[in-house]
Amino acid sequence: MPADSGSKIITAALELLRAKGPAGVTIEAVAAHSGVARTTIYRRYRNRDEMLTAALVAVGTPPAIVEELSEEQRLRWVVRQAASMVSDGIGFGGMAALLTDADPAFTEIFRTALAKHRADLAAVVDDGKRRGLVGPTVDPDTLIDGIVGTLVAEKARSGRVSDDWEDRVVEMYAPIVLVRSKRE
Repeated sequence: MPADSGSKIITAALELLRAKGPAGVTIEAVAAHSGVARTTIYRRYRNRDEMLTAALVAVGTPPAIVEELSEEQRLRWVVRQAASMVSDGIGFGGMAALLTDADPAFTEIFRTALAKHRADLAAVVDDGKRRGLVGPTVDPDTLIDGIVGTLVAEKARSGRVSDDWEDRVVEMYAPIVLVRSKRE
């Protein structure tokens, strides 16, 4: 079944954002990339900012976590979801634009979408603390920052993110974050 125009618009906006940064995301570019008419896009979104907001909210809404996951699987879920806002969302071009504030409207849109995303991830970390699975001194924001920082640093250092990046990050953080790993 072909994707509906709404998902085509979101997909195109995110692909352009990752490939060209926020300057590459215009109504015209999304129309050309998605095959959806500009008039259809304008019926859904008043402007580029509304379209970007919808795209970032879509990618920034993590899937529900499965309650039966082990401590390490829950940490892996947090690592994967924290990285997804860069790898599946804004890309490294978008990250560069964010860090340099090259497009202030984009920066504001992204930070708004990111706040909800981070709150969802922090809730999983806090739930782990309540269950006694995550150390009581673990700060969710610092953990998420550290995860994203390792992703950006690896890309900056080597020009790519290695296939084993997630495994290495989980292995590094597990003894620091997980109560059970501290005892073993």
